[in-house]
Amino acid sequence: MKIDVHDSLEAVGADAWDSLHAESRLRSPFLTWSWQREWVNVFAEGRRLEVRRVIDDAGRLVALLPLAEIAPQRWLLVGGSDVSDYLDLLVARDREAEAWSALLAARSPEAIWELHSVPAASPTVTLLPELAASAGVTVSAPVEERCPILKLPESWDALLASLSGKYRHEISRKLRRFQREAPEGHVTWATTRAEIETRLDDFLTLHRRSREGKAKFMDDRMERFFRRVIPARAASGGARLALLDLPGGPIASFVTLEWDDTVGLYNSGFDPERASLSPGVVLLSYVIQDAIARGRPRFDFLRGEERYKFEFGPVSEPVHAITIGGRP
Repeated sequence: MKIDVHDSLEAVGADAWDSLHAESRLRSPFLTWSWQREWVNVFAEGRRLEVRRVIDDAGRLVALLPLAEIAPQRWLLVGGSDVSDYLDLLVARDREAEAWSALLAARSPEAIWELHSVPAASPTVTLLPELAASAGVTVSAPVEERCPILKLPESWDALLASLSGKYRHEISRKLRRFQREAPEGHVTWATTRAEIETRLDDFLTLHRRSREGKAKFMDDRMERFFRRVIPARAASGGARLALLDLPGGPIASFVTLEWDDTVGLYNSGFDPERASLSPGVVLLSYVIQDAIARGRPRFDFLRGEERYKFEFGPVSEPVHAITIGGRP
């Protein structure tokens, strides 16, 4: 195995990057070229990058570890910790152990690498501590957060039937009330790049109005990232925008990301002045119904265990924050 290091993503290139992504075990949208490039453009501006390529003896690209320097000798996996829900070493399936062994052997002893949002099922979580111990490197891998995952049945009625009586009643009651009190309300889908660019202002307005914490989150830099990355993902069919529209304007909106038959609930916004209509739960119900109608078997609420997600009966799966190097 050979390791070479570059100072930009462009040194790898979009085609090579996404070809490796297609061969990987974790094919999350947060590891694609478009997502990683936009993250670097917005959040790593002015920072030093080290993009480590792992090349096998046949000259084939086996793995990529893109890192951004956040302090002297301290490096963060590109994708960060607050906008990317599933991150990991980008590596061809079944070559994780040899790729990590090569990376650990070539790592500077003083360097500390931080990897956030690594799924519990990843070989990085299961193999890396053992490989690092053999190489004399310390590794910590505590649970960072959890992602509620919902296996979708063949119909909306089957999903409702699987819920407890309390949640089934609450969801049905909120849908009936919305249909009764806002009969002209409907869901509008923006699925192309042009459609999303046209309606993204509505999403951003609703996001900021939802609550104070979201308004602080969506600062100018975050808005710039959303305006770049969501349309970029939509261009390849990987993002959709759902809006709950009334004659006076939208009252709720969700950004969803799609990959490998999974619909992921990435971010949301709603009008607090219309809270009596439960616009968030209503729109979420329609989004899940749409996923079922399109034959998607998996709905991922992504990071965070907010109460409303559990009305639909998901099961939480952990993601880990992994630190390589530093003090034991």
